[in-house]
Amino acid sequence: MLDTHCHIDLYPQPQLILAECDRKGFSIISMTNLPSHFEMGYPHFQSLKKIRLALGMHPMYAQRHQKEFPQFLENLSRTSYIGEVGLDFSKEGRDTKEIQVDSFERILKILSGQKKLLSIHSRQAEKEVLELLVKYKIENAIFHWYSGPLNLIESIISEGYFFSVNNAMVQSESGRKIIGKIPLDFLLTETDGPFIAENNVPLKPGQVTQVISYVGQLLNISERLVEQAVLANFNKIISNLK
Repeated sequence: MLDTHCHIDLYPQPQLILAECDRKGFSIISMTNLPSHFEMGYPHFQSLKKIRLALGMHPMYAQRHQKEFPQFLENLSRTSYIGEVGLDFSKEGRDTKEIQVDSFERILKILSGQKKLLSIHSRQAEKEVLELLVKYKIENAIFHWYSGPLNLIESIISEGYFFSVNNAMVQSESGRKIIGKIPLDFLLTETDGPFIAENNVPLKPGQVTQVISYVGQLLNISERLVEQAVLANFNKIISNLK
């Protein structure tokens, strides 16, 4: 199972979750919200084969960005995975809009030309995020839990960027419409655990079977073919990091 966006450090017992994922052989990219969180988690991920820790600067933590930016720079050489980063212009994020844009631009300017993979938060700022990714010539990015305009999806794909989709999208009409617009060869799976729950129980990393099943039904192909396509997409992206 492939999970390109979850938050292992935010589970009640992250070390148990990490050990379970490692035992099952899942391919997982675990996000962090700040560089200080990355530093705390990094020692636990170093020896793992298929699970990677991403270096994050979440837009909803914008008030702490300036203080933590030196730590972002210090830890950049430790990972090829950057996330969660991006912009959030929703009601919750609007007050820090200027800080977010300044921080995101600084990050993209540093990453321009580097072999890194970004997991992108873009709530109600999808057009602005895309423009900045293109401006700074970012090659490898995944739009996590995309909820923006349907007519922007084609533009995102034309730049070679991917989408990671989750169970919550399958269960909403708007989410299903978005999934239906994404070609299979630009689709990846995620849980965004522990933020998404099933029967009031947070999804564990790698629990993406509902997404696989839905896409299979949508395209009238087997779940096995969907799994193979998603893994091929991921392998294509990470081959760009070498």
